[in-house]
Amino acid sequence: MLRLLRDGPGGNGSPLITLEHAGETIVVALRRATTARRFTLRVRFAARDAVLTMPSRASLRDARAFAESHAAWIAARLNRLPATIPFAHGSIIPLRGVDHALIHLPDRRGTVWVEERDDVQTTLALCVAGRSEHVHRRVQDHFKREARRDLESAVARHAATLGLPPRGVGLRDPVSRWGSCSSSGSLNFSWRLIMAPPFVLDYLAAHEVAHLVHLDHSPRFWSLARRLCPDTDRAETWLSAHGAHLHKYGARG
Repeated sequence: MLRLLRDGPGGNGSPLITLEHAGETIVVALRRATTARRFTLRVRFAARDAVLTMPSRASLRDARAFAESHAAWIAARLNRLPATIPFAHGSIIPLRGVDHALIHLPDRRGTVWVEERDDVQTTLALCVAGRSEHVHRRVQDHFKREARRDLESAVARHAATLGLPPRGVGLRDPVSRWGSCSSSGSLNFSWRLIMAPPFVLDYLAAHEVAHLVHLDHSPRFWSLARRLCPDTDRAETWLSAHGAHLHKYGARG
């Protein structure tokens, strides 16, 4: 059975197709592209869905038929995605690239803190006080605070190198990009960067600051980005290999 929805999650205007395969519902986002000459499918790790790119003049009927004929292929790849890891007691969560065992300590005072412990496999523990239903929110809030602190420091440092005024930092949770710079100079980043190694976060800060000078990805932009952050290529390689996995953390248990 196939059903076409008018809007994607969040009302972003992207039409969706839902497939029923082997008792499971599969979501496929449709994306028209003027450069596309045929239908192509890919599975998105972060969104845990599939994207069907189609020629601009292709019909929705043909898109439905193509998606349905590849339902088994989509399902197989979705089922091979790594399991999500909730912010819950016992989970292993990276913080600044180092694994921490999340420990819920309901009788302790405070909110979230890090301590060394002999009773966890990672040595470092991310300790969370309070009631169990508040653990997810407390960890996410802690990560956002730490991300804002690190990103604001990195942005200020790179902006100062270029003689630019300080810039505000916004935090979001996008699935397709780690940072952005608007034409007005507004900088936004994924708070999930706090889970990556520090050189990756620093690179993303440098990348978006470089966009304040060159709002493109021209050779001049990359030259400036590499001047601000010598670890540019190393960070790009890390993000390509590991970046998508940051989205598996924080699913509610």
